[in-house]
Amino acid sequence: MAGNYQTESMLRRIAWIGGAMVILMIITAAISRKKAMPVAATVVKVKPLEGGTLLIDSADVIKIINRSLGDALDDQLAGDVDADRVERFLEEDPFVKNAEVALTANSRVIIEVEQREPILRVRDKQGSQYYLDKTGTRVPLSKHFAARTLVATGNIQPHTPEFLKKKKNEMKDLFELTQFILDDDLWRALIEQIYVNNHKEFVLVPKVGDQAILLGKLENIEDKFRRLRVFYEKAASYEGWQKYKTIDLRYRRQVVCGRK
Repeated sequence: MAGNYQTESMLRRIAWIGGAMVILMIITAAISRKKAMPVAATVVKVKPLEGGTLLIDSADVIKIINRSLGDALDDQLAGDVDADRVERFLEEDPFVKNAEVALTANSRVIIEVEQREPILRVRDKQGSQYYLDKTGTRVPLSKHFAARTLVATGNIQPHTPEFLKKKKNEMKDLFELTQFILDDDLWRALIEQIYVNNHKEFVLVPKVGDQAILLGKLENIEDKFRRLRVFYEKAASYEGWQKYKTIDLRYRRQVVCGRK
């Protein structure tokens, strides 16, 4: 009896192993056939920014790939597509924050692209124009669309990639001021432009009215904006701020207004 049981158990084990090998062979053959097939299609999905903005479109993505590989993906065999390599090429583009490339079962190449999100458009003192994204990365202007962002002009030094690593840097101050404004609903809705004057002081230009808000250096920034908020909520509600030419926040505990 014991011998019969052991024999049956061994037969079952052999059958199980044989079945697993057959399945493995089928899968291997399917994978081999898939790799030998030409790419059926290349599908590009670019995630739009807020408002549907596309700084880079699907045609641009295809051009980057063709230029980098020297050939179109649609002209290659599925087995020759190196997804990691394509992702690296795409992520080297200044408009691309992240790229994901996958090959489907029917030999279609699916490419998903996440754009960099500009938060500031800069025109420096040399006339160069570009965006800064949320990480401080320089992004060129797009041929497709102008992103709706804060604008910075005036005596702005040329961009250097390592500016955020420096302990004190004028571009770093500009970037931190931009973040401060965008983090507050009121200031994000109110402020349109940041101007850097010849004294390296910040002047804010609101979307409504033609006043200049003299912010000065990036010092005591929370207190300066607190005073500005109080001014708008109280003083301006009585007299209106349209009569003022300047709103000066550079002096401690004061809001000094210059009339037109």
